[in-house]
Amino acid sequence: MANIQIVKGHPNGLMTLFFSEMWERVCYYGMRVLLTLYLVKSLMNGDADAALIYGAYTGLVYAAPILGGKMADKFLGYRNAVMLGAILMAIGEFVILGGSEEFLMIGMGALIVGNGYFKANISTIVGKLYKDNDPRRDSGFTIFYIGINIGALLATTVIAYVGETYGFKYGFALAGFGMLLGLIIFWVGRENYSAAEGLGFTEEGKQKVFGFLNKAHMVGILSLLLIPVAYFLIRQNSWLDYILLGLFIFISYVLIKAGIDADSKEKVKIWKDRMIALLIFMVINIAFWACFEQAGTSLTLFADRNVDRSIMGWEMPASMTQFFNPFFIIVFGSIFSVMWVKLAKVGKNPSIPMKFAFGILQLALGFLATNIGLQFVNEAYQVPLLTLVILYLLHTTGELFLSPIGLSMVTKLSPKNIAGTAMGAWFLSFAIANYVGGKIAAFTGGHGGEQALTAAEGLDKYISIFSIIGFVLIGIAVLIALSNKPLKKLMHGVE
Repeated sequence: MANIQIVKGHPNGLMTLFFSEMWERVCYYGMRVLLTLYLVKSLMNGDADAALIYGAYTGLVYAAPILGGKMADKFLGYRNAVMLGAILMAIGEFVILGGSEEFLMIGMGALIVGNGYFKANISTIVGKLYKDNDPRRDSGFTIFYIGINIGALLATTVIAYVGETYGFKYGFALAGFGMLLGLIIFWVGRENYSAAEGLGFTEEGKQKVFGFLNKAHMVGILSLLLIPVAYFLIRQNSWLDYILLGLFIFISYVLIKAGIDADSKEKVKIWKDRMIALLIFMVINIAFWACFEQAGTSLTLFADRNVDRSIMGWEMPASMTQFFNPFFIIVFGSIFSVMWVKLAKVGKNPSIPMKFAFGILQLALGFLATNIGLQFVNEAYQVPLLTLVILYLLHTTGELFLSPIGLSMVTKLSPKNIAGTAMGAWFLSFAIANYVGGKIAAFTGGHGGEQALTAAEGLDKYISIFSIIGFVLIGIAVLIALSNKPLKKLMHGVE
């Protein structure tokens, strides 16, 4: 039977999910890689406005899976949630082709809601292909992660090039077709992953509401109403200041209360401390990703204006410079996974706090590398492309110190009865980080309107702000390193 066939030691469904996710990432990153330049160059937004719109959009994208996961658990089932998400994302891309800011905002709303359903639940299906304690699970997720980065690489090369060379609408259209391809692969190959549990409507989801409509149908219909909500929050993005802060305070209360509610005094101390540690790591995670996500905003505009992108007579599109990150992930990802195993065998594997500290330090050094490029500036006030290559190399190695262990750490630190809530809290930290990243990028604004900067003034402003980011990150890295022992004590043996 198809559902028990094994491909290279893994369930057959893994490759169906691999390609479905790969094409969904082509869709998501294809839109994201062009978004800032489209806002600035086609829709004539100022840099600061474009950065805030980008930050609100990506922040909501990361917040949406919290709701998407819950709706799938309770009503829709995982396969139906993924299908709904894929359809909404494809619609969102094609709506953007309307060519106005209104169409863009509506399209982004559909992409946010769709991503919430797709992203939260396709990973869940991957996990459900394996039984508990199956030693192949980590390897399976590693393969799946490679699919994500191949999708990101395709988006940041092919779609970035087409969008900037032939017109943004062609890039967005390609992203939409990528999502349709992912949807077709997911549906045609559904037998391959049919052994996974919870794919169809849940028992509660099947309960009739009126007529032939059940609760799951109603969730799907009501999801469409979230599109104008997302539209409003992107437009009035300052509301997210209060919403995200309120959610962080609420989730902090929920996590610490869960630790206090443990069933014995000994466990109360352990779980409460671990929840405090998790909240501290969430703040660190926000700091890292808020700066890392400059890739889609300030670093892309920096590449457009102040980086010499000529390669043997060919000029690389500015958005295409974002491809360095997924490229380096694919190159170094497996090396790092082997490195951690070997370091653990000889007792030299850094603690989780130290990995976070080293990750943030490398992120800092990437931003400071722009000062080296400043020494080789040309007459057009452009730094060499090698400046961005070094920056993204350091950002990627920093990511590999911090990102892969984050999800694993959350599952180890949190009690099983609130594992889903803790994972939702971790996703919330990414949402906050992306939104804060937009606010940071807004400081590099000033290139549009009456106060347009010259190339020289723009270069000076970019390097100045990147340097400030770098020095602040070094301070954070040092603080984490000095807090290594207290943090390890709060973690009570979690490695």
